[in-house]
Amino acid sequence: MPENLWTFLLLTCVLGGAAAFATGRAIALTWRPFWQALAYMIPLTAAVRFLHYALFAEDILAMGPALLGFAILLAIAALAFRLIQARQMTTQYPFAFTAAGPLTWQARGDEGPR
Repeated sequence: MPENLWTFLLLTCVLGGAAAFATGRAIALTWRPFWQALAYMIPLTAAVRFLHYALFAEDILAMGPALLGFAILLAIAALAFRLIQARQMTTQYPFAFTAAGPLTWQARGDEGPR
């Protein structure tokens, strides 16, 4: 667990999460594949760890908080990517797809979501 929960929540979840959400959104809006989010979350995690080190004198090389931060940032980016992708599919191709929830869509006439 991180050294200080409040700094972790502020820097990783709020500030880093906002950057991860914007990254996932940008990847979806430009129709790039999701695996690119993985590549973008690595330097973002390093930047967030640097902020922990520079502002609160936490260990910059601590692997536990770094891996936890990476997982959280990747999950936020994945959520943003899927939200935007589902919205794009249903608004740009309304003749072919309908919304099946905030994260899914389905082909018109099909029964199951994608």
